[in-house]
Amino acid sequence: METVIADTGFVVALLNQTDRRHLDVQPIYLQYPKILLPKTVFVEVAYLIGRDAGIPTTIAFLRNIQKSRFQPIDLIDQDLDRIADILEQYLDSRVDFVDASVMAIAERCNIKTVLTLDQRDFRLFRPNHCDAFTLLP
Repeated sequence: METVIADTGFVVALLNQTDRRHLDVQPIYLQYPKILLPKTVFVEVAYLIGRDAGIPTTIAFLRNIQKSRFQPIDLIDQDLDRIADILEQYLDSRVDFVDASVMAIAERCNIKTVLTLDQRDFRLFRPNHCDAFTLLP
């Protein structure tokens, strides 16, 4: 089974049962045994989940990450250069750091499927290793 990578919105919708996209993302999460989750995404997830679903939900997420399908992944030095390239190339489009980090890690790991609710930024981006990302949901 292919390895996929997740962006913030997907994780937030999965964790927050009151999120309007929760039912859209849940079956996709269950479809993949391994989902890379950049550690850069954790900051946005913790903030948004804490704000919208409460800090206890954030705590539960962090305590259970090792039992989940999510596999945390760090940035490496080459990712930082690639993130800077992406931010510079898409400066007018206002792609943000976390999205660029997901894009850079996906390229490095040869991942073609991104679990995201951010269709705009990820459709705009042209990865080096494929024509375009497959975006789910």
